[in-house]
Amino acid sequence: MSILLVLLVVGGAPRLGWAHAILMESTPKLNSTVKGPEVDITLRYNVRIDGGRSRVRLSGPDGKVSTLTLASQTSPDSLQTHAAGLKPGAYKLQWQVLASDGHISRGEIPFTVN
Repeated sequence: MSILLVLLVVGGAPRLGWAHAILMESTPKLNSTVKGPEVDITLRYNVRIDGGRSRVRLSGPDGKVSTLTLASQTSPDSLQTHAAGLKPGAYKLQWQVLASDGHISRGEIPFTVN
C-alpha cells in the first residue's frame, strides 16, 4: 500500500509545479516608468491561457479602476491590451488569467506614467 502511495505522489509531482500561470514578462515592466498618455500592455505567461476568461484591470493614481479590453490573442501564452489617456502618476495593472489546466492566477504590476 505504501509503495502505491509513493508512486502516486512521485507521478503527480511534476504536474504540481505547473499548476498555475506564472507571469514571465510584462510591458510595462514591474516598477518601471513609462511615457504616457498611451501605453501598450503585453503579458506573457509560462503556460497557455484562456484569453476569453482572463481579465486585466488598471488602477490609476486617483483610485479609479477600469477594465481594459483585451485584443485577440496572437499567442496562446500572452495577453495584449492598450491604455489611453493616462495622466502622470502611479498605476497598478491587475491581471487574472485562467490557465489551460483550469487554475486561476492573479497578480499586480505597479508602474509609473510620466
